Amino acid sequence: MLFNSLEFLLFLPIVFILYWFVFRERKWQNLLVVVASYVFYGWWDWRFLLLITLTSLCSFGSGLLLDYFKGQRRKQQAVSAANIVLNLGILCVFKYYNFFVENLDALFDMMGYHMDWVTMNVILPVGISFYTFQALSYTIDVYQKKLPATHDIVEFFAYISFFPQLVAGPIERATNLLPQFQQNRRFDYSSAVDGLRQMLWGFLKKLVVADNCAMVVNEHWNDYADLPGLTLFLLGILFSFQIYCDFSGYSDIAIGCARLFGFNLMRNFNVPYFSRSIPEFWRRWHISLTTWFRDYIYFPLGGSRCEKWKIIRNIFIVWGISGLWHGANWTFICWGLFHATLLAIYNLFNINTKHKNIVAFGRYIPNSKELFQMGFTFFLAVIGWIIFRAATMPQAIDYIESMFTNKFFDSSYVYGKLYLFYCLLLLGIEWLQRDKQHALQWHLTVIEDKKRVQYCIDFIVLLLIITLGNFQGNQFIYFQF
Repeated sequence: MLFNSLEFLLFLPIVFILYWFVFRERKWQNLLVVVASYVFYGWWDWRFLLLITLTSLCSFGSGLLLDYFKGQRRKQQAVSAANIVLNLGILCVFKYYNFFVENLDALFDMMGYHMDWVTMNVILPVGISFYTFQALSYTIDVYQKKLPATHDIVEFFAYISFFPQLVAGPIERATNLLPQFQQNRRFDYSSAVDGLRQMLWGFLKKLVVADNCAMVVNEHWNDYADLPGLTLFLLGILFSFQIYCDFSGYSDIAIGCARLFGFNLMRNFNVPYFSRSIPEFWRRWHISLTTWFRDYIYFPLGGSRCEKWKIIRNIFIVWGISGLWHGANWTFICWGLFHATLLAIYNLFNINTKHKNIVAFGRYIPNSKELFQMGFTFFLAVIGWIIFRAATMPQAIDYIESMFTNKFFDSSYVYGKLYLFYCLLLLGIEWLQRDKQHALQWHLTVIEDKKRVQYCIDFIVLLLIITLGNFQGNQFIYFQF
């Protein structure tokens, strides 16, 4: 079920009413969450439910076994390893089997051997990478004694399948989300209203910016050989905003929706296009995934507390895996290695790697240095997104080469100028609200009638969505990952 569908607009209020007015006890609310989440997820294909049920059962059982073998280190290691291998095995079969088989076949062909490998015609289950990583975090955290194993199967199934963030994150940690299912929840009006506002902002990003940019990008992307460099660069910018507004828009809707039911999900995006360096960009983009890789892969490899060459090695391992996580295609792997190279360069020279505060804090405009840093970082991100968007690596290389060799300043083929204006308007609002959790979280301290002004802003945003939104039911980009 898509957030931007009529079905969801009917589904959400029904679940909300049942949750708060019918099933008032925690155990019944948790059960309702499981049932609603399985309806939400099975709306695409009921067969997807078999896999998420298997993942949930195995991970729940591994937690019970880890608790049973408390104090027996080797047995706990065996249980944890078995569950990790099983879950990653399921992920690899459905997402990567054909990719590895086809590449092995091509490798053997190059050496003069023809191998008649068998490929599988399977549908990639929506969101499998997200809920698999969420299940793995539970097993690892229980093994590392960061939280006790749960013995309540309903609350665990609710944790794995929680419908707002099930198919595209944020990838929640068991230490954050699972305890919330173990606590009684009370309806908080102010929190719910703020959640609705965050959902409204997410819908604006998705329907007005992302889906309109997508029309232009999809129509002209494959004509890159005939287009001037300026147009190619602008198409790259439009795709950069498409993927940002599509994915961060989903996260805003998910986080806001969760707040309607009394849950707080982690922030997944923090104005990444205002970053002053690539390291800062990756502290602000898809935060739930980057911190997952940091905690469960980068730190165990030694992180940054080791020799310089090992730090570089760790960076390339993590970003190679990150690229592969995004999809079974060499473009994703090379996109990950592209960012690994940039991060390695920044790390080697200690260039702008410590930016953790908000840019131009306490000021309305950035200084010239900050402006240059943000512009250069955005340019590098655009190059990366071109690699990410391309169907093949030869196409990505050819596109980037054409961007610099074709008549750059030929403006006779400039597409999507109106949607570029949408992007700039969005950037302006996010700049003013860069210290808030979301852009509609206005703190109107100077104005007397704050509520009326806030409601007027909400109405204007809703009107923009209705009048400018693309309501063709476009799927969110990250569903494929």
